[in-house]
Amino acid sequence: MAEAIRRGAPAELWQALVREAESRAGQRLDEARESYLVFVLLRYQNDSLLLARTQALDWLEAQQRVGGARADALRDVGDRCLLIAGLYPGLAERRRVSADYFIELGRGAYLGVAEASRAAYAALFGQLAESYRELVGTLRALRPAAAELLPATAGPRH
Repeated sequence: MAEAIRRGAPAELWQALVREAESRAGQRLDEARESYLVFVLLRYQNDSLLLARTQALDWLEAQQRVGGARADALRDVGDRCLLIAGLYPGLAERRRVSADYFIELGRGAYLGVAEASRAAYAALFGQLAESYRELVGTLRALRPAAAELLPATAGPRH
């Protein structure tokens, strides 16, 4: 599997890894949640500042925005908290907070997106917020394979 991972297109690789992680975690995400998780992994795979940001400050800044800008900023906070809680749970310990801190902050951010958005987008983010812990569990099962695909976020991954 590792050799095949290195040769495919990024979206296909992440999708295969997410599906493998779902199997390891003993859960199956629906197509919308699985696709969104792949999107988040693709979007942040080269973000060298992922672990350096202070999510609570970004959340506060998002609250100052209106309309689509607010929804986008909250989505970003939710996405980054999802990745941190799932792939880098040791960061919480180093920052002297629990992993649940990132889960609740991210879940709340997704709920904010749902409240600030229309119809289908609101429904998707409502569903993502509802299943946030399940998404984190999938990412935690994905951690061993993701370590070599996320080189830009150097540092401990425990």
